[in-house]
Amino acid sequence: MVVMLGLVVADIIGIKLFNNPIPGGIEITAFLGVVVTAFAIAYTQVLRGHIEVEFVVMHLPKRVQAVVHAFVCLLGLALFIFLAWRSVDYGLSLQATGTVSMTQGIPFYPFVHAIAFCCIPVCLLLVVEFSRSLMKAVKK
Repeated sequence: MVVMLGLVVADIIGIKLFNNPIPGGIEITAFLGVVVTAFAIAYTQVLRGHIEVEFVVMHLPKRVQAVVHAFVCLLGLALFIFLAWRSVDYGLSLQATGTVSMTQGIPFYPFVHAIAFCCIPVCLLLVVEFSRSLMKAVKK
């Protein structure tokens, strides 16, 4: 994030003061944004920082709450498996076609593969959360 901020500030200063922007500054910032976002997903999952709407579920019995949480974990797992699969597929197609950014010629496929790679720990975390919720539902 700090590198992105520094790059944007340097690009703005270059444009305004020297009439000379950093070549590919916007592209590099976009690629860094992908990296920051993709690698933050699993960390956010560990912290349970993703948005949850619980105003209905919190009024249900504990066992039903655990069942609902297990179901939500399964849906999340399906989503991230799908995201990983489609990211790998898309990354391979970008690699095969040789798609690169317009200004700097940076290949897109490593960043798309990074998204797929970052889905793996999220899937593992969701499996763990699913099993914990299932144990709570069965135990109570």
